[in-house]
Amino acid sequence: MGLRARLSESRIVLAPGVYDALTAAIAADAGFEALYVSGAAIAYTRLGRPDIGLVSMTEVADHVARIADRVPTPLIVDADTGYGNALNVQRTVRAFERAGAAMIQLEDQTFPKRCGHLDGKGVIPMAEMVGKIRAAVDARRSAATLILARTDAVAIEGLEAAVQRAHAYAEAGADALFVEAPRTREDLARVTAALGGTRPLLANMVEGGRTPVLSAPELEAIGFRIVIFPGGIVRALARTARDYYASLASARTTEPFRDRMLDLAGLNDLIGTPEMLALGKKYDA
Repeated sequence: MGLRARLSESRIVLAPGVYDALTAAIAADAGFEALYVSGAAIAYTRLGRPDIGLVSMTEVADHVARIADRVPTPLIVDADTGYGNALNVQRTVRAFERAGAAMIQLEDQTFPKRCGHLDGKGVIPMAEMVGKIRAAVDARRSAATLILARTDAVAIEGLEAAVQRAHAYAEAGADALFVEAPRTREDLARVTAALGGTRPLLANMVEGGRTPVLSAPELEAIGFRIVIFPGGIVRALARTARDYYASLASARTTEPFRDRMLDLAGLNDLIGTPEMLALGKKYDA
């Protein structure tokens, strides 16, 4: 089932964050119906730096292509601001669509952008973002490619202004809406009350962020149709890696950590080594 058809159902789509082919493969094996390719997670892991607009469009497109080659699961891809004006947005949409994105997220921040749960954000004029959404819709090759419009206006202009922006973005052709960083459960409910009949709505759950972290069933009951946990995998892996390296430095061996690791055979099973070797034999002379 395509993502557009899936979003016609009332049942919420839970999309975990991934940042490369390995995390995507593990998430797909867990049975998720969609995956969220997080720009922040790419910055954290590729650069070891924060989500402040340092990652380029071509770097993300390259990541998306590798992930799409590895898993068939629909990919919701974070395209930040579209990396420029309306013409840059069109190039971004074409590149991400070719790479394999099922849904492309565009936000109305000024450039350079920053994580939606950090202070100091700015937003472009609503009319400018409307033009960027229209440009994105015009640029896609297939109607199956969805445009997700995100507004960061809650932190700058307030919730009512953010809802007004989201309505305008829907009228410009966005297929789904994302109001970033509501502050309370009540604010989340206000978003769905104001926009729920307009387009499918996405909720962003960030551990330690501005929005209270609710479960997928709780968000479904409020009226959201998609929920992402974009950076959770990086936070989980970062803690594990910190503990692993501390253990190795202290014990001078991996033995104390072995029960928290895959062995070589386990990793090979996870990444499909036996299947790949069997496939190669099919083409032997």
